[in-house]
Amino acid sequence: MQDSEDARLERVLKAAAMANNTVILTTLNSAWSEPGSVVDVFLESFRIGENTRELLDHLVMVSLDLAAHRRCKQIHPHCFALTTDGVDFSGQKNFMTDGYLKMMWRRIDFLSLVLDKGYSFIFTDTDIVWFRNPLPHLYPDGDFQIACDHFTGDPDDLRNSPNGGFTYVRSSAATVEFYRFWYAAREKHPGLHDQDVLNRIKRDPFISHLGVRIRFLSTDIFGGLCEHSRKLTGVCTMHANCCIGLRRKIDDLGLMLQDWRRFMATPSKDKHSVTWSVPRNCSMRV
Repeated sequence: MQDSEDARLERVLKAAAMANNTVILTTLNSAWSEPGSVVDVFLESFRIGENTRELLDHLVMVSLDLAAHRRCKQIHPHCFALTTDGVDFSGQKNFMTDGYLKMMWRRIDFLSLVLDKGYSFIFTDTDIVWFRNPLPHLYPDGDFQIACDHFTGDPDDLRNSPNGGFTYVRSSAATVEFYRFWYAAREKHPGLHDQDVLNRIKRDPFISHLGVRIRFLSTDIFGGLCEHSRKLTGVCTMHANCCIGLRRKIDDLGLMLQDWRRFMATPSKDKHSVTWSVPRNCSMRV
């Protein structure tokens, strides 16, 4: 008899979990999983980063179509096939198209299930490169921590512009309810993606009632093409956000790897002078 999806998920999460029941999750479709595409740059960043290679042992790649799952099985030990009846997630999904929205909301629904199983997680988009271990840079007292397109300088400021491409969530009854509330809110805000809906609900009294502490991560450490520190000395992750088009993303992600290799090859006394060469193919948000 075939395993149920629930049993398969439990087995994959258990195999990948850290000692404190934390997993790293990313989602993948066939367009991003082809050889030479985003996923290869993503995995390479873990291999060349500082203290990041061992984090691959805790990464679960959640494939949204069969082609992505086949590729995952070839390149990574922890793969989970997430099926969605009647929906094709295989092609490139441009920002805010109907397919993109369905894919984003399927992700939120799935992440609530992971929390419900008792696993805390770091969720990372695959178009994020990891250069340093981000775990020491997370807040010890934040239940829900999220990267930003724009960071005001205050991690508690609800005016920060969140980016769901990188989140840390601590599993608890409160965060499970928070994710269910977030997912349900899509029906009140049709046509909006998860980040925009989060912006609408982040001040809702229900979240305060749950006791979920939302904290926003600095773009100096968790950077992206929307906003980042020019220097590489403190960055943990870099996101190819504010960039539409798969080829542009791949090209600028590749440049980020080149910048990191250049930084690592630079003598310590001169490292502070190394800056990003990106965005080059992606244009900065004005």
